[in-house]
Amino acid sequence: MEFRQLEYVAAVAETGGFSRAAQRCFVSQSAISHQVAALERELGTELFDRSQRRVRLTEAGETLLPFARDLLAMRDAAIAATAPRPERVRIAANMSFARSALAAVSAVREQHPEAEIDFLIKPFTQRIDAVASGEADLALIRGTVDRDNLYLDPLWVDQPVIAFNSRHPLAAGGQAPSPNDLAAYPLLLPPPERQVLLHRLVQQAFTRADAEIRFGPEIREGHSVAFELVNRPDAWTVLYEDPLQPGISCRRSLSFTLPVSAVLRVDAKPNALVAELLTELSGGFRRN
Repeated sequence: MEFRQLEYVAAVAETGGFSRAAQRCFVSQSAISHQVAALERELGTELFDRSQRRVRLTEAGETLLPFARDLLAMRDAAIAATAPRPERVRIAANMSFARSALAAVSAVREQHPEAEIDFLIKPFTQRIDAVASGEADLALIRGTVDRDNLYLDPLWVDQPVIAFNSRHPLAAGGQAPSPNDLAAYPLLLPPPERQVLLHRLVQQAFTRADAEIRFGPEIREGHSVAFELVNRPDAWTVLYEDPLQPGISCRRSLSFTLPVSAVLRVDAKPNALVAELLTELSGGFRRN
């Protein structure tokens, strides 16, 4: 008894004929007939009643069919369980990293077209938890993390953009404004509990410049930063990347920089694919 004979028996039973079974199995009708007849001789009984236009299972065929299906399913499961699996990398990040990550992923996949690289969108804390639990192989973050079982692999330094209404007095200047230039105008940011890192970034820059922040109204959840700047042409804000929206002017300043790192587990040595991806992420891509 061979697996292909069981496949042919199941195909004939399910299609109701040798011709249709041959089409399903991509073999000739004579091959199907020959193999089913060989199995019938081995078992010493007929499996199909061929006396009518539509081929039907005999009692012996009805008995054999569920066993045939079970054996074929077990064969397929065994093949799937032992087949080589493609390399897979799961990156936890947020959408502000999508542009840089996409460039790195594309470069790696050119060299490894069989690889599976997933981009998991998660907020900061969930990114860290995903790496710690093994759900993700690495996470992209700005800033730092302090956990004994995790470490940071520095990738690049981000320069967030200072965003203004296009009519703002500082929007048309030749040089990027300094904290002292910005101190005269209200800063619009979400509340600190929603944007801890941006608040810390601005505070550090202003402290180094011995300048004082003048806060405007907080940007409420669900409100567009661009619309807030349109409504407050005298204000400014800090964004991780240029929103490329009409009426908004963005400038980069060395006063506002953030390290970007990959978070990895201490007890999980990066495989070759992860190592290549980290190299591409920290390589010569233009950070936008």
